[in-house]
This record gives sequence, structure tokens and C-alpha cells, in this order.
Amino acid sequence: MNLGGPVTEERFAVSAAGRTQAPVRVIEVVPEKVGTFERRAVLTTVDGQLHADTQRDILKAAVLERHRGTGKTGLGFVTGFGIQEGAIASTVAHDAHNLLVVGADDRDMAVAANALAECGGGLVVVRGGAVLCRVALPVAGLMNDERTAEEMSREVAELGRAWEAIGCRMASPFMTMALLSLACLPELRLTDRGLVDCRTFRFVPLIVEEEA
Repeated sequence: MNLGGPVTEERFAVSAAGRTQAPVRVIEVVPEKVGTFERRAVLTTVDGQLHADTQRDILKAAVLERHRGTGKTGLGFVTGFGIQEGAIASTVAHDAHNLLVVGADDRDMAVAANALAECGGGLVVVRGGAVLCRVALPVAGLMNDERTAEEMSREVAELGRAWEAIGCRMASPFMTMALLSLACLPELRLTDRGLVDCRTFRFVPLIVEEEA
């Protein structure tokens, strides 16, 4: 994995562009479904930035380019996971398989990203700055050739307990999460280059522009 250096929480900062409140596009995921919906939400600025709002189940999402160290990072917001604290991250993120992070806290998102960089990729759950569970996938961030099927099964079961511990009740959230960056399925997806409206195949801004 090549993220261009250690990941800090500043990499997940979303500027409010001088606003006290900002209308943003939000990706709504549907459990056990591949489609997403584009929703809108108004977020209140804190110290000039926009943050996750767990009371409304609005989490921050990020896609970090991990192959060439370009430093490219796409930022967005997502709803449907129900996470109340911490972050989850994965390098199983179709089709480019960049590093995908979803979380309620920028610091935990950075911890999750660095935890996967250390092991060459995989799946991880973080809470309060600590790794609750990590499933290493050192072969291209997609597979593990050092564990038996039984060992991997136990690790994935532990991962399930970890995502429940941070409030996620979705069945197999990493499977749903893996499609957030697949920019060919409607309606709204997130890549390392930003948000894509897959109905028009155009990049769209995170903050909704005011209509004239």
C-alpha cells in the first residue's frame, strides 16, 4: 500500500467554505442492496469544518488512492450504517480497490487507515483511537495466503462483533461498504477524485451549490 505517507486526521477535513451551515450531498446505502440514493442534508459548521452527525446517522466517508501514493482523497457523507462511534475501513473497494473509510470521528478514521497501511490492507474496526479488530489481507489488500479458511472465519466473526460494538447493526456492512466507490451504479458514489453522479456520469460537488 502506498498512501503517500502516514495518514493524519487533517486528510479527512471537509471545509465549510466560510458557511455557518452547508447543504451537502449524502449517499444513502440500503442494507443487502447494491443501489444507493442521493440525499441532501444541512450540516452545521464547527471550527470552519463539516463533521459527521451520528444523531442523524450521517457519517463521513473517504476514498484514499493507495496504489501510487498520489495523495488523492475523495470526501463525502453517507447514511444507513448506524455507526455511533469510531470508524471502519477496507481495501476491498470495487473497482479500483482504493482505501475506503467510513466513520464518526476523523481521528479514528486516520487510525483505521494507518492500521491497514501497516498490514498491507484488509478490514478494520476502530473505536476511541484503538483497533478493535483487524483482518489482514496482505495480498494486494484483497486476500490472505497466510491463514487457513478456519482461521479467517474466526477473524471475520470477531470483526462482526467489533462492528456491532460501534453501533452498526447492518448485516455484512463491509460488503455494502465495498460498493460505495463503484462508480457505475446509481445513484451517487465516491471515488478518490470525488463524488460521481452515476446517472449522468459527472463529478458533482459535495456542498450543494445554491440555485439561482
